[in-house]
Amino acid sequence: MMSVRTSVLVAIATLATPATAQTYPTRPVTIVTPFAAGSVTDATARSIAAHLQEALGSPFIVENRAGAGGMPAAVAVAKAAPDGHTLFITTNTTHSAAPGLFKHVAYDPIKDFAPVARIGSFPSLIAANPGQPFRSMQELVAFAKANPGKLSIAHGNSTGHITIEAFKQRTKIDIARVPYRSNPAAITDLVAGHIPLMVPDFGTALPQLKAQKIRPLAVLTKERSTTLPDVPTLHETVMPDYDLLAWAGMFGPAGLPAPIAERISGELQKMLSRPEVKERLLNSGVEIFYTGPKPFDAYVRSELVKWTGLIKEAGIQPE
Repeated sequence: MMSVRTSVLVAIATLATPATAQTYPTRPVTIVTPFAAGSVTDATARSIAAHLQEALGSPFIVENRAGAGGMPAAVAVAKAAPDGHTLFITTNTTHSAAPGLFKHVAYDPIKDFAPVARIGSFPSLIAANPGQPFRSMQELVAFAKANPGKLSIAHGNSTGHITIEAFKQRTKIDIARVPYRSNPAAITDLVAGHIPLMVPDFGTALPQLKAQKIRPLAVLTKERSTTLPDVPTLHETVMPDYDLLAWAGMFGPAGLPAPIAERISGELQKMLSRPEVKERLLNSGVEIFYTGPKPFDAYVRSELVKWTGLIKEAGIQPE
C-alpha cells in the first residue's frame, strides 16, 4: 500500500509538471543555430524567435555557433540544462550527417536531445557562375572530363559535401571540393567568380538567381521543385535516382520536460500554419513541414540511417 508521504509526493509531481509548462519561460531563452548569420537556418531561427517571444512573453535570443560541421553548437545544447531555456534549431548536418562524416562526434544525435518539432525542408541545387562555358549538367560533365582538375565546387553544409562526392563518384570526374563555414560566404565567392560552382540551398541562392548573378544547373530532389520548375533534377540529367533533401527542426537537451516541449511545439504549429508565414518562408527557400515531438523523433532516427548510407555510398571516409 502506498504511504501517505508517497501519495503526497506523487500528487505534487503530477501537479508540478503542467505548472512548469504554464509558467515557462522564466528567463530569456537562447536558440542556438549551427550556421552563420545570413544562412537559411539563421533566418528561420530568427523568425521563430520573434514569434515565440511574442507568444510566450519572454526574450528569445538567437546564438550562431558556426563551423566544424555544427558539432560545437550541438555539444553546447546537449550539455545545457534541460529546462527549455536553451533550444536548438538545426538540420540534418548535425543530426543525420555528422556521425558518418566525422570519426569523433562528442554527442549522440538521438540520446542527447529531445525532439520538439520538425519545421520544414531546405531544398538545394547545383549552381554555376554565369561566366562558365557550361549551361547544363551534361555540359558540365563533358567540360570536367575534357579539363580534369581545373574545376572546383564549393559547399557550406553537409548536403553539399555529400552531393559533390556522390557526383564525382557517379560521373568519374576530377573536380576539387571546396568547403566553407557557411553557404552565404561561399555564394559571395560564386557571384564574384572566385569559384565556378557551388551547391547552395534555395534560401541562399534565390536572391542571386532572381538577379541572374548565378546560373541554376540542377536541383537535388528527384522531383522538380515548384519554386524552380524549369530547373531539371540530377535524376533527370547525370545521376539517375539521386534524391537528397535537407530538413530542419527544433530540439532541446535530453530530459526536456514533455509539457514544455509540447507547449513550444504547439506555438510553432500555430506560427507555421499561418498563410503569410508560409509564403514568407517559401520565398526564403523553406518548404514548411511541421510535425510534433513523437513523429519528429521517429523521423530523425530514420534520417540518421538514410544519411549514413548515402555517405558510405558516396565513398566518403570519416575525417
